[in-house]
Amino acid sequence: MTLTTYCEPMRSVSVDAVTTEHVLDILKPLWNKVPETASRLRGRIEKVLDAAKAKGYRTGENPARWRGHLDHLLPKRQKLTRGHHKALPYNDVPALIARLRQTSSVSALCLEFTILTAARSGEAMGACWEEFDLERGVWTDPKERMKAGREHRVPLSHRAKQILGIMAEIRTGDLVFPGQKRDRPLSTMALEMVLRRMKADVTVHGFRSAFRDWAAEQTSVPREVAEAALAHVLENKVEAAYRRSDLFEKRRGLMEQWAQHCEEGC
Repeated sequence: MTLTTYCEPMRSVSVDAVTTEHVLDILKPLWNKVPETASRLRGRIEKVLDAAKAKGYRTGENPARWRGHLDHLLPKRQKLTRGHHKALPYNDVPALIARLRQTSSVSALCLEFTILTAARSGEAMGACWEEFDLERGVWTDPKERMKAGREHRVPLSHRAKQILGIMAEIRTGDLVFPGQKRDRPLSTMALEMVLRRMKADVTVHGFRSAFRDWAAEQTSVPREVAEAALAHVLENKVEAAYRRSDLFEKRRGLMEQWAQHCEEGC
């Protein structure tokens, strides 16, 4: 998907004629804007050109090689300015959700589920059916997939459960949101492409910021409840040691309110 999307300008170039200039023309517009995507794209181009050389379709050095080549022409990723993830104002989320529902693709459903649960994209994309208790409306995200390294319970709103119902009807394996291969999850790029096609100037992660702003400005829930919904680790170690509860029941009401807000334009 990444190659098909971003390498369109290079498709007319014979594989033995691809130069460093061609590669830079593809990477430069993305390098600062979406560094993760640009880095993955560079790696994929490098692999394609390596394979072409191995099969005798081209000779010479690989113009997409990083070490000793592109590392002199592009800024190293750790030196890139890492600004905040682009977020959509929370009042604009309902209109985006309404547009999102005009398609029934797995990627669109996964993106909406990610927004509704305020989850990180990797948590939603890797979700397996065994993690869900639909009767109790709970998604138990295992610690292996959590940034904080600990299990996280997510209360499921009415709409989140509807999405799971839709995916259950087309279930092909253990993954709730499978990619093109049923045993592999969707890629982050798949979700980014949904937003790209909608011309939405926002990142998937930015919806977590929208949720946090909405919770702070439009609800009366304490800050720690919203932070718990985002699975953030408390910075105050003393407070963290004393807070034994994950505030699940308080978060249940919050997530239902968030879902209702998201559906205002539907």
